[in-house]
Formats: sequence, structure tokens, C-alpha cells
Amino acid sequence: MGVLDFRIGYGYDVHQLAKGEQFWLGGIRIPAEVGAVGHSDADVLLHVICDALFGARAMGDIGAHFPDTDSAYKGIDSKILLRDTVTKVCTDGWGVINVDATVCLQEPKLRPHIDAIRQSISECLGISLDRVGVKA
Repeated sequence: MGVLDFRIGYGYDVHQLAKGEQFWLGGIRIPAEVGAVGHSDADVLLHVICDALFGARAMGDIGAHFPDTDSAYKGIDSKILLRDTVTKVCTDGWGVINVDATVCLQEPKLRPHIDAIRQSISECLGISLDRVGVKA
């Protein structure tokens, strides 16, 4: 019997918040007085998941694959980036089994949005909802 080969990735991301920006988290637009600033839609949660997936495969980070110097990614929906990440990472028999993430944020309150965020992430990753954990 062979050795079970699996990997765990870790992602970390921070975005500045500013008035006049939309607040996207986990592929869901959440009503808020401020939003994250970034080259894409600045969805910090999806960016963290991309980094964790790339990290698990030792493939660098989100900036190496989707650089902020490339106008093709200006304002892009981070769900597209996550789906493209899955395509890049899930080769040679590798796949995503589950994801678990914690969001550190004072406001807005995320509890009312957690189920929709989990569903969005589940769809992007192509895994069942019971394999996606999101905590605030």
C-alpha cells in the first residue's frame, strides 16, 4: 500500500478599506459603508483561498498568476480567479478536498451572509457545501 499524499495550503491577505468601494467577500456583495481597495474586486476571502491552493502545490501566490500589473485583471470578479486557480492547481491527479477559512473583521456582521458565502465558494471549487467552512 502506498503513502497517502495530501497537502495543506495556507493563505493570508489584507486589503485597505475605503468609502466608495463595494464590499465583496466570498463572491458575495455585502452591503457596507466601506469596501476593500484592490486591482480586482478585492475579495480578500477568495484571494486567501487562491493563495492557499497555490501554496499547497508550491506554485507561488495569487500575484504570480494574476498580477496587478496586467490590465486583464482590473476589476475582475474574484470568482473567476478562484475558478482559474482550481484549473491550474488540479492537475496530475490533485484536487481540492475541503477548505476552511476564518475572516477577521469588525463590521459588517457576516453571520447573515455565511451560508451564501459558503455556497459561492463551494460552486467555485466544485466541492460539496459540507466541505466548505467559513467563520467570522
